Amino acid sequence: MVTLGVIAIGVVDKPRAVEFWRRALGYEERRDGFGGWETVLVPPDGVGTPLALQTSDRPADEYPRIHLDLHVRDAAEQDAEVARLLSLGAARVDWDRYPADPDFVVLADPDGNRFCVVDLSHG
Repeated sequence: MVTLGVIAIGVVDKPRAVEFWRRALGYEERRDGFGGWETVLVPPDGVGTPLALQTSDRPADEYPRIHLDLHVRDAAEQDAEVARLLSLGAARVDWDRYPADPDFVVLADPDGNRFCVVDLSHG
């Protein structure tokens, strides 16, 4: 039986991406070849999926087929996390595919990779 081991994200500026995602997720950086990756961010308590950062020479997709969803408990926590992530270097995305009453906010990391902050209490 296979399990999800690592999520890999392509980035142009790896040091900037490491700093952003490390601070965004509270993860720790490993450079010991974990999972065969040069640079992997791991949760400090071992609970959660590691994030591998690989150098890419292509810009991020405007409408990615796969993206990260970061979960929060409620709208107040969503507002606070969006503000915190923006202060770390994320950017709001002018997303033209929002539903009428979205439970998520679309952001981009400093390399332009899209991700969402999702309010789990939203109907």
